[in-house]
Amino acid sequence: MTPPPGWYRDPHAPHLERWWDGTAWTEHRRAPGAPSAPPVPTAGGTGGSGRAKTVALTTAAAVLVAAIVTGAVVLGGDDGAPQTRTGPTTGTTAPTAPSPSTPEPSADDPVVVEDELNGITFPLLDGWVRPRHVADEDVVMTTDGTYDCPGEGSVCRHGLVVSRTVTARDTVSPEALAKDDISDAADAAFDEDSLGQRPYGGLESHEVVKSGPVAVAGRAGYLVRWRVTTAEGPGGYVQSMVFPSSVGTESPVLVRYVFDAGEDGPPLADMDRITRGIRPVTDGVTGGGVGSSVGPPG
Repeated sequence: MTPPPGWYRDPHAPHLERWWDGTAWTEHRRAPGAPSAPPVPTAGGTGGSGRAKTVALTTAAAVLVAAIVTGAVVLGGDDGAPQTRTGPTTGTTAPTAPSPSTPEPSADDPVVVEDELNGITFPLLDGWVRPRHVADEDVVMTTDGTYDCPGEGSVCRHGLVVSRTVTARDTVSPEALAKDDISDAADAAFDEDSLGQRPYGGLESHEVVKSGPVAVAGRAGYLVRWRVTTAEGPGGYVQSMVFPSSVGTESPVLVRYVFDAGEDGPPLADMDRITRGIRPVTDGVTGGGVGSSVGPPG
């Protein structure tokens, strides 16, 4: 089947495009990317004589016929003996129209990690990746790479973010839940892990560096942040943040942040940046964060 009329790459001048009228090549050529309107056919008596048009069509037809019937080109080899190069034997393949280009993702489109259970997404900041080889299924992101723990254990990560649903609690107050969780979060992150090892040699002390209301994805929540000192290593920061889910039964959502301190740890500001970027999966605009106005759950 012959291709429809259109601009195609000129087989005799690949740097140009040439108009195919549906049956033969015309003499209309253009640079790639030029306006795509088809050329206006030249009628006899207005743009040239009927004889000129006939000669042009005859020449184009001759080129196509030559391409169709040419089965081989005789060449001279190094020893003077003729060699053959196989060519088309049944017909000329119709020129292929250029395929439309695929639009590239916008650099402004945010990269996010989705927590389907709680109906929220987290922004994936520079230096953070989706969890790989992490035993805790509630981890939604970690810093990129691992290092040898300063205490017991094999490898540690400089930062991680955990998201889970709060269940089986007597209270649903975000403030009470956050204050109740922070101690458990610090122990799990910096004291003793699930295997009974102490990656940082144990937790020695802590101080509260931040606490108070916070707006998360348009919901009124509460956060508590500790700076912890460990027996080995630079210590770190742990934060417990609780807010009502915007889906289902609106169960409280608990987000834990665990950051190593010291120059190798992630910027502490990432806690607030991630919080500000949390969104409901059904709403890409609604959001909140540290310093945002806090109102009753809507």
